[in-house]
Amino acid sequence: MRGEVCIGIGSVLSFASLLLLIFMHVGQINTSTVPRNVQMVQVNMTGFGQGLAAAINPDPVTGLYTNNGSAPLEQGLGLRMIYKFGLYSHCAYVNDSAGICSNSSTANRFEPFTVITADMSANFSGITDALVTGTTFTDSQYLGNFSNGAYYLLLIGTICAALALITGIMKHTFGFLVSVLFAMFGSLMLLIGATIWTVIIKKAQSVNDFSLGPQASPVSLGIEVTIGNALLLAWGAFACLIISVIPYMISCCTYRG
Repeated sequence: MRGEVCIGIGSVLSFASLLLLIFMHVGQINTSTVPRNVQMVQVNMTGFGQGLAAAINPDPVTGLYTNNGSAPLEQGLGLRMIYKFGLYSHCAYVNDSAGICSNSSTANRFEPFTVITADMSANFSGITDALVTGTTFTDSQYLGNFSNGAYYLLLIGTICAALALITGIMKHTFGFLVSVLFAMFGSLMLLIGATIWTVIIKKAQSVNDFSLGPQASPVSLGIEVTIGNALLLAWGAFACLIISVIPYMISCCTYRG
């Protein structure tokens, strides 16, 4: 009975890890209820208009945003209020639900500054390029390269979690050994992938403290980068999978079938 309980615990943990990873992967693939509420990182542009107005005062800031949630992205048709980035695409929203997503692609690169300025008209994108400098947020090559590499690590971790679950229910000593190996290797991949995403988001958050306007009375740029819940799912999946190593290892050493 102890063996059955141990096997069951390992299977439940690896299944929980896989389930969390599945939710992580579906973030921002479309604007339906579940995907739009799951993202690796969110960029709030609500206050950017006010920050830009302070920087170019007395010139007016008109036509910066669009109210059309279905307007094509990256065509200079207007800035959206909220941008959410997933592993396969990004979506932009004019409110909580009205928005549109980019085309999905494997290992979608996290390049928020490129995406955002591409939605602005030419005059505003030029001003933004000149004003917003010296932050990692604007370094699209750095953020894109690391997010691209992290995707493959998370994908390998997801595959390993699935294989650990499948081999763990075989009820054979060799199967439990393979489950241990998959769980350990998958955990390592998830750890590195989640760490990379955590680091690049933290570095991108440098823009949160960026100010514009006169030195005597600076005004916040109005861009706020926040960690998304998909990254928390990745860390949760890592925790479940690494803990599952213990029952799988015990089963491997004690099972006699």
